[in-house]
Amino acid sequence: QVQLVESGGGLVQPGGSLRLSCAASGSISSNYVMGWHRQAPGKQRELVAQIAGGGTTDYVDFVRGRFTISRDNAKNTVYLQMNSLKPEDTAVYYCSARIVVVHTTITYWGQGTQVTVSS
Repeated sequence: QVQLVESGGGLVQPGGSLRLSCAASGSISSNYVMGWHRQAPGKQRELVAQIAGGGTTDYVDFVRGRFTISRDNAKNTVYLQMNSLKPEDTAVYYCSARIVVVHTTITYWGQGTQVTVSS
């Protein structure tokens, strides 16, 4: 069982930066793929970025070049550095931890942290 707690959200002006953190209660070994997702009001939750245990990263087009995902397995923490923020980045951001166990995918979710980009 893994529990995830996000932090670092808040209100920021367009063009500003925020760094989100996701602390895991259990060990997030290299077997876990860690991800950041977001959900804006009235929209479905969508993947923003993910990072594999070996450090391979993947980003969706609308954040590539602006957001950076990283992980520190020793601290059981995943980060999302968000730069050049836009009003359309406003959403609740969720952290996830995904692992495949005997052909079954298990995904853990955090409670989310609000990011609001507004002047």
